[in-house]
Amino acid sequence: MKNKLNGQSVKNLIIRNAHIVDPANKIDEVMDLHVKSHRIVKWGKDLAAEEAEMLDAQKLYLLPGLVDMHVHFREPGYEHKETIETGAQAAIAGGFVACVTMPNTKPPCDNAQVVKYQMERANVLNFNIFPSGALTQGREGKKISEMAEMKAAGAAAVTDDGGWVIDSGVARRAYEYAATYGLPILSHAEDHSISVNGVMNEGIVSTQLGLRGAPNAAEDIATARDIELVRLIKCQFHFQHVSTRGAVGMIRRAKAEGLPITAEATPHHIALTDAEFVKYDTFYKINPPLRTEQDRQAVMKGLEDGTIDAIATDHAPHALEEKDQDIEVAPFGTIGLESAFGVIMTELFHGRKWKMEEIVKKMSLVPAEILKKTNFGRLKTGEQANFILADAQKDWVFSEEHVHSKSLNSCFYGRRLQGKVLFTFVKGYQYAL
Repeated sequence: MKNKLNGQSVKNLIIRNAHIVDPANKIDEVMDLHVKSHRIVKWGKDLAAEEAEMLDAQKLYLLPGLVDMHVHFREPGYEHKETIETGAQAAIAGGFVACVTMPNTKPPCDNAQVVKYQMERANVLNFNIFPSGALTQGREGKKISEMAEMKAAGAAAVTDDGGWVIDSGVARRAYEYAATYGLPILSHAEDHSISVNGVMNEGIVSTQLGLRGAPNAAEDIATARDIELVRLIKCQFHFQHVSTRGAVGMIRRAKAEGLPITAEATPHHIALTDAEFVKYDTFYKINPPLRTEQDRQAVMKGLEDGTIDAIATDHAPHALEEKDQDIEVAPFGTIGLESAFGVIMTELFHGRKWKMEEIVKKMSLVPAEILKKTNFGRLKTGEQANFILADAQKDWVFSEEHVHSKSLNSCFYGRRLQGKVLFTFVKGYQYAL
C-alpha cells in the first residue's frame, strides 16, 4: 500500500499546551490532555502522571476527531478503486476518525451481511465505520430493503445515494419504514429524468465548452419532492451535498417550519465553481456538478446561517484508467478526505474568519449528533481517544504525495492551503502525519 500510516498504541501520554476547542464541553483554552491505555483520562492545567510520555502541542489545536457523513469505500466489489483499508488510511490522513460509508457496493449494502462485513473489516483496522444501508433492494427504487435487519447489524442510516427514488409512492413507503426504526434518511436529491447525460453544470460555461449540462432544476425538483414527503411523514431527513441556491432556499424555509431536516455541503462545492471545467479535466466531473459562483455563495450563506448543518467530503475514488476517458463517459466523483480540513480552514477559518468552534461543529459535533453517535464529536473521559492535533497556520500545497487513497482523482491538486492535521488519534492509536 502506498504511503501506509502505522498507528502507535497510546499507553500513557500527556499532550501539553494544546489549544483545546470542544464546543460540546464549552472548552476553548490552552490545556493539557492525558490519554492512558487508549482512553482519555482527563484534561486540565499542568497535568502530571507517573511514567507518562510527553507531547508538546504548543501552538497546535486539539479538536474532536472529524466525522464524515458521506464516503465511498467501494468494498465489497470495487476494490480496484478503494478498499476499507485504503479508505480508512485516507480518512486518518485527513483527520477523520469515523466515516459513514455509502451502499453503492457490489453486491449493494442492502442486507445485514454486507453491513456486518464492513464493520468487521473496520474493527480489524482499528477504525470507526458507520455503514449506511440501501433504502431499496439493489438500490433499484422498487422494493423496500430490510432496514430492521440492517439496523440490528449496525447500519447508521439508509440511502440509495446516487440512485434517488424517483417513484414518489415507493419513496413514501421507504421513508415511513425508515422512520419506524429511527433511521436517518440520506438523500442525493437528483431527478435523473432532468439531469440525464449531463456531464457538468448547465449554464454559460457548458455552452461555451459544448458539453451537455445538468441544470439546477434536477436538484431543486428532487429537493422539493423530498421536503413534501418529510412534511407528510415527519421522518428524520438529511440532504447530501447541497449545491444549488434553490435547494438552499427551500431547505431554509423547511427548517424554519420546524421540519426534521438537516443538510451537508462538500469542500468542493464550497471552494470551486463550474469555471474549473475550462481545464477539460475529468477530475472536475462531480455529481452534483460544480455550480456557478451564485450557487457557491448561497451554499456559503447556508453554512453560516445554519441552513446547512454539516460538511462532508463525498469521497468518491475512481481508478485512473476510468477517469482517463472521454469526459462524456468518465465516472463522476473526486476524492476528498485528505484535502478537506485544509480546504475548509483556508476558505472558512482564514477566508471568512470563522471561529474554530464553528469548524468543529460542522465537521465533527453536528455530524455525530445527526447520526446519534454521541461518543464522537466531543472529548469524553473514559472513552477511546478520537481527536486530532492541527496547525491552523500551516501553509502547504496539496499534491499526490499527500494522498493515501487507492485512487488519485482529486480536484484540489496544486491548491495552496492554510491549516493541516499533524496527528490523528483513532481508537487510542496515534498517527503522525
